Amino acid sequence: MITVESLTRRYGGFTAVDDVSFTARPGRVTGFLGPNGAGKSTTMRVMVGLTAPTSGSATIDGVRFADLPNPGLEVGVLLDASAQHAGRTGREILTIASDTMGLSRTRVDEMIELVSLTPTEAKRRVRNYSLGMRQRLGIATALLGEPRVLILDEPANGLDPAGIRWMRDLLTDFAARGGTVLLSSHLLHEIEVIADDLVVIGNGRIVASGTKEELLAAAGTLARSTSPRDLAHALEQAGIPGTLAGDGSVRTDADPARVGSVALAAGIALTELRSAEGAGLEDMFLSLTADTQREGVAA
Repeated sequence: MITVESLTRRYGGFTAVDDVSFTARPGRVTGFLGPNGAGKSTTMRVMVGLTAPTSGSATIDGVRFADLPNPGLEVGVLLDASAQHAGRTGREILTIASDTMGLSRTRVDEMIELVSLTPTEAKRRVRNYSLGMRQRLGIATALLGEPRVLILDEPANGLDPAGIRWMRDLLTDFAARGGTVLLSSHLLHEIEVIADDLVVIGNGRIVASGTKEELLAAAGTLARSTSPRDLAHALEQAGIPGTLAGDGSVRTDADPARVGSVALAAGIALTELRSAEGAGLEDMFLSLTADTQREGVAA
């Protein structure tokens, strides 16, 4: 289990992570979402001891990463596949990690086979790897010590559709066997398919967390208009709080009939009006992070 409690990280006068708390539970895949610069990477770096918190804590089964006697046996980490030593071969990187953890070198062969690197590719220097191959090598390194927790930042980057499907099946199986997975990705469809729980961060603070079903079901009403700002203003004047998302939609907790009546009274033509339930993760994400999005940018 991963537990983050009141985590704050400041850089001078800038607060990158602000009083963040959430839990990633065993047997489940937790999707960690947020726009660029929202604090995801900083939070994950604190989790694995690469960045010290200003206050608060992040623990793995109640223990700080830095206090784990042999971290690779407890937590598999992939934060940046491009950070691997470019001058070493894939096999050398896995062998060094295996020796560091005190594992049998047979695990190296098992991991090379698991991530579908060919013997020739395993002997190739990492500088000659594609991004997808580096991701597979990073996943192999994360799984090498048979950990019970995985912390992965954008592991699908560079993978082709078959590779993404392979990764999805691998992580689903890992969780089904009781493992804990924390997964950050900008591929919202993949998160929607694989995640059991969601944590959404914006401007360094948690804006939503819960099961995927709960968050999507509580999405409210979604409306679109040729004049979205006028619609949002009309709803506000009617005492209905609304959120203007970066994609031009307006989301509110009011029922669709009430939203339609307000739009009609204000002379605003609607191009779409529906319950947001089932609208999908992308719509929910854009709504929750509307204040942190650059205009025209989804994630």
